[in-house]
Amino acid sequence: MRNDLGTRLPPEAVRTSSFPHSPIPSFPPSYRSVHARRARYDLVRSPLWELRTTLEATSLRRLSPTHGLPMTDDRQTRDRELAELLQYLHETRGLDLSGYKRVGLIRRLTKRMRTVGVEGFGAYQSFIEAHPGEYAGLLDTLLINVTAFFRDDLPWEYLRSEIIPRLLEQKGPPEVIRVWCAGCATGEEAYSLAIVLAEALGVEKFMERVKLYATDIDNEALAKARLGAYGERDLAEVPPPIVEKYFDHRDQTFYFRKNMRRCVIFGRNDLVKDAPISRVDLLACRNTLMYFDGPTQARILARFHFALNEGGFLFLGRAETILTHATMFTPMDLRRRVFTKSRRPLSERAPLTPRPIPPRGAAPLAGSDSHDTSLRLRSFDVGTVPQFVIDEHGRLFLLNARARSAFRLATADIGRPLQDLEISYRPYELRSVIEQAYAERQPVVRDGVSWRGHDGEQRWFDIVVTPLFDPNGAPGGASVSFIDVTRGRQLQQQLDDSQVELETAYQELQSTNEELETTNEELHSTVEELETTNEELQSTNEELETMNEELQSTNEELQTINEELRQRSDSLNDLNMFLESMFTSLRSGIAVLDRELRVTVWNRPAEELWGVRAAEVEELYFLRLDIGLPLDQIEQPVRDCLDGKIDGHEAFLQARNRRGRDIVCKTTVYPLVTRDDARPRGVIVLMDELPAGTPGDGKHEDGARATSEAKPSSEKPATR
Repeated sequence: MRNDLGTRLPPEAVRTSSFPHSPIPSFPPSYRSVHARRARYDLVRSPLWELRTTLEATSLRRLSPTHGLPMTDDRQTRDRELAELLQYLHETRGLDLSGYKRVGLIRRLTKRMRTVGVEGFGAYQSFIEAHPGEYAGLLDTLLINVTAFFRDDLPWEYLRSEIIPRLLEQKGPPEVIRVWCAGCATGEEAYSLAIVLAEALGVEKFMERVKLYATDIDNEALAKARLGAYGERDLAEVPPPIVEKYFDHRDQTFYFRKNMRRCVIFGRNDLVKDAPISRVDLLACRNTLMYFDGPTQARILARFHFALNEGGFLFLGRAETILTHATMFTPMDLRRRVFTKSRRPLSERAPLTPRPIPPRGAAPLAGSDSHDTSLRLRSFDVGTVPQFVIDEHGRLFLLNARARSAFRLATADIGRPLQDLEISYRPYELRSVIEQAYAERQPVVRDGVSWRGHDGEQRWFDIVVTPLFDPNGAPGGASVSFIDVTRGRQLQQQLDDSQVELETAYQELQSTNEELETTNEELHSTVEELETTNEELQSTNEELETMNEELQSTNEELQTINEELRQRSDSLNDLNMFLESMFTSLRSGIAVLDRELRVTVWNRPAEELWGVRAAEVEELYFLRLDIGLPLDQIEQPVRDCLDGKIDGHEAFLQARNRRGRDIVCKTTVYPLVTRDDARPRGVIVLMDELPAGTPGDGKHEDGARATSEAKPSSEKPATR
């Protein structure tokens, strides 16, 4: 499933390849440069404006205040119905769409729902259940089968000149060459591979040595591929010598040669869940991976890695790259998306060093029964950690120097209730911890409490609250110590970061076979940012490629409909010209009336006879026309013909032509009927001027005159 640039080769742009057997599509430098410039314009310059807009919109969404908030009920309902629809298709049809990119999948499903006139994924699931035939239409919409022979000349030229010769060097003359074309759609790409190999080996050697497997998930596309029949439009880009050599022309259709067709084996294969074809030397999967999300692409590439022989080649589309899977495939030509299988990556090893235990602070200062109280107080005051003591009434009792410096407390604060001091709730709510220590009768610790000091520096403390009891076991106060673990926390964070960097560097060293020995942190961070940016650009490029193929598919449908409308319009024009010529060629004046007796046709002899142009009488009531003919005398026969009572009527009436001369007009009335409709659709009136002295003229004149006397005509002006 891939998109073409749509550039048609001029006749002089085809030349003969270097293979000795027959010509193959190859392009001169001048055409290649034009083609390359157009490719760069289509794939780089034009999408960059959309890429820039998309990335800026994505950044704005990430920075938006509503980004990350809970979804609305409508969106939750839509996502739930979509998940149920995908689960239904998976369980009933075996179609697993969970690995497809969500944006493209929703766009294709919405297009199909608009086609059948259904709104909502839940309603569409009910529609599929009620109409089993809808599954084929849905599958045709989801799988965009857009492909062509020898698509994108640069990769095929590289495949012909570089890859095929290397493949033939690796495989000895008697060995079988196995080729897999994954996502072959209607077969153009598979047959293109067959032609390239046949040109390199010769047709007979190709039939003896090559096994070409072509797979897809669309059974209808596979049926067309097995037939191998294509129109002139499908082969417009293929040089005539290739068409003549490898195709049979019958009934405006080109059929791939049967003897080579037997070497191409078509079959259904789901790249996500079915087992891959093994022991493959060349694997072509062009513009198929771009429809899947990242994890699904990784699984498919792992299957491709298993399928390829050592040294096998992977041929991808121009919108696809596998830079993040360098452990499995090595690029041979990144521009043309040609890769070779790497050695199987080594299994991941355990970390080199265990994660260290965070350092802990010193234990709170313990008192002693020294006889020198002053010494005890001085020792407490110069303690290495901020510490204070409260008495049994919850008042500040002791306070050392570090506590005064760190929390801006003063000696004057001694004796004040703890709840009145800022230290009671900042950096941590201490009153609840003190109550817990009293209740549990043991020290209570709060680890890693962050606090930004008055100097603005971020610090971390382990807070230890130790209850104090008198000799009788009654609560006598509590000691609160703040053990500064900032340095340990920073070292731990640095150690964790270093451990992650070391593990990442070790994995990279393994994947590149220990070719690189050291990587610094700044370079590694830069590589990760570039890879992230490349993935975003690649994803956006794949989306643009998908939209381009959808537009091309829609354009082809519109062209087909336009061609049908043009043919119908030509047929109607021919028919109108034929009828106009027929009415003009008849010498009788003809008036064709509809069921309302309004004039629809008024030919040229009628204009010459009565002096009234067709534009003046069309759509007017016939019986009210002022044309010199007593129309009231044929009113009843006209109505009888319209009602189907008579098959015709003929009368000779006295009339006056456009020159003012009295004439006898032979007037004949016929019903206007069709072959299948018994009810007349209108009336045809023939008016002929009889020449003077016509035999029997007197009789007709007398009859006409008698009719005129019995029912005199009332001349009425023509009205529109």
